[in-house]
Amino acid sequence: MEKIERMRIKPHHLVDIISSFGSGKPEFKPHPFGHAVHIVAETVFTNPDVEFQIELGADTICSPCKYNVNNACIDTIDTSFRPLAPKSKNEWNLLIDRRWCDKLILKQGDVLTARRFAGILLEKAGNVSDIYCEFPPDLTLRKQAAIEKGVKFFLEK
Repeated sequence: MEKIERMRIKPHHLVDIISSFGSGKPEFKPHPFGHAVHIVAETVFTNPDVEFQIELGADTICSPCKYNVNNACIDTIDTSFRPLAPKSKNEWNLLIDRRWCDKLILKQGDVLTARRFAGILLEKAGNVSDIYCEFPPDLTLRKQAAIEKGVKFFLEK
């Protein structure tokens, strides 16, 4: 496995990785899109003190993805359960990442460890309905529970 010294990461990517830890150590497998979630997640899991830089554009996960064209995601999202969300995954990601940055008081280029990010999530995330306001309430509640459980697991491991 490739070792990553300092990652560039979108806030929502790290939130998703940490929330996946709530179910125990998830299985990290390559994805058909070719993105690097499996590499970054394994790195974060095995080294919570890995440093990363907040990135609102294409990050370390996006770089090898087949939908990353000129550092922008050309994929679309399913809006059937979130009809007010932008259909462009690039626009959706930027919207969610800006919300996370506002809530966690982070900005493009900030450098911190995955452990510190999880601590900030624990301290500041609270109710995430303002982050995922396009989601149906039940989905938002499940997302919030996964984040809380994942942060607890991650910080206690």
